[in-house]
Amino acid sequence: MDVEIGELIERVDGHRFWLTYLSGACQPLSRVGIHLAIFSGPFLSLVLDGRKTVESRFSRNRCAPFGDVDSGDIILLKEVAGPICGLALAKRAWFYDLTSEPLDRIKSRYETPICADDAFWESRRGASYATFIELAETAAIDPLWCDKRDRRGWVSLRSRQLAFAF
Repeated sequence: MDVEIGELIERVDGHRFWLTYLSGACQPLSRVGIHLAIFSGPFLSLVLDGRKTVESRFSRNRCAPFGDVDSGDIILLKEVAGPICGLALAKRAWFYDLTSEPLDRIKSRYETPICADDAFWESRRGASYATFIELAETAAIDPLWCDKRDRRGWVSLRSRQLAFAF
């Protein structure tokens, strides 16, 4: 999957924070992780307008972003079957093993910042792992297409532990 960094930097030209941060994060020795998050339904709009301040991901298996996203990482926001249309900074991340942490306790903590209703929580009852990411510096950008063809809802383009160009 290819995301052209030059085109991404062009898209953030009007965002002072993002122009500086993204330029530094894309240097070869940077340890900033870069992730692609796929959003469906109203959740992308809720993130972009600032009402949804925490992103959540649930899974049956231990897979990204569980244990893979950290403070300072960049999250590219992509709509299902559409372009990348925003980005956000991971301010903090929390990881839960749902076999030992009650979902109801997690629900009471995150229900409001993730903009989730009861049906959302009920549909997550079969998950074994949960990741919650507090978002900051969220910004909309002009659409940027990337060649993503698989069904993953989260792709780590560059892990924070590794420094290499993507």
